[in-house]
Amino acid sequence: MRTEGHDLRHHGDAEVRDVGPAVVDLAVNVRANTPPGWLRERIAESLTSLAAYPDGRAARAAVAARHRLPVERVLLTAGAAEAFVLLARALKVRRPVVVHPQFTEPEAALRDAGHPVERVLLREEDGFRLDPAAVPEDADLVVVGNPTNPTSVLHPAAVLAELARPGRTLVVDEAFMDVVPGEREALAGRTDVPGLVVLRSLTKTWGLAGLRIGYVLAAPEIVVELERAQPLWPVSTPALAAAQACVSPRALAEAGHAAHRVATDRAHLVAGLEEFGADGLRVAGPAEASFVLVRLPHALAVRRHLRDLGFAVRRGDTFPGLDEQWLRLAVRDRVTVNSFLQALDRAMALAQR
Repeated sequence: MRTEGHDLRHHGDAEVRDVGPAVVDLAVNVRANTPPGWLRERIAESLTSLAAYPDGRAARAAVAARHRLPVERVLLTAGAAEAFVLLARALKVRRPVVVHPQFTEPEAALRDAGHPVERVLLREEDGFRLDPAAVPEDADLVVVGNPTNPTSVLHPAAVLAELARPGRTLVVDEAFMDVVPGEREALAGRTDVPGLVVLRSLTKTWGLAGLRIGYVLAAPEIVVELERAQPLWPVSTPALAAAQACVSPRALAEAGHAAHRVATDRAHLVAGLEEFGADGLRVAGPAEASFVLVRLPHALAVRRHLRDLGFAVRRGDTFPGLDEQWLRLAVRDRVTVNSFLQALDRAMALAQR
């Protein structure tokens, strides 16, 4: 789907299709070396139950307990992306607004469902920070990411809560919140914000993009509406097993340690990128997620040369509010980052010829 020059259906996986193992993936924001062995074992154990229809009660209860919510406020979905489709199809809205730059699937789903979508474009000069006053007062559906893909900006929870209004559904995509140490600024688990819908994904931290598992946290009446729009048995038995495992105390502790590693590796990446400041490269931020957004001269050529040098990065021009000068880079370990920075130096030199 192309809208005003932006390919809303382009995602990071398109950058690494058919490239082979020789290319290092910095385009997809799934954590490297996942899923861990213990999680693969839990999923494999569920395969003995495939003859039975999926039963999501235990997984739903586990997610509810993880966020200290009643089960009536939880809906399991085939990834967070399914939740965007359910919201677009189930909710009766007059003036939906999507805050950009952000993950493009919410707008694509709304447009596919026949809704005219308005955009609020955050600006680089403001650090891609959200001003609640920029959102039209009569918007009855507002979608915003936190931390936001691709800008890596973490909005204060209090600022997002200011967007809540009577008669408005406020959708906060927290797909990357578990890579933030302590999940500070999270709204998941809050019941005091009217109309709040929080989306979570288990695919990023745990490497389960191919399994498709996520969930919605919302008021019971919204959950009922979304559930009515789902097909029967929307989440497979292996995905349910993964959901239950990924919200266990062991998993939450491991995710917390991983978030601190990401923060350390991200700081190393940002420090290396800032060495290219004299060449015109700028890092958006401060970055708080498992990826970094950069603006640099000749970004199209740099991206092409990086591919030739063995690194795939995410183009930024498919995100409304960005253009072809932007690239998104996934955070990786220090050794990989060092190799990437050397390749970037070479790619930028080649692009200027």
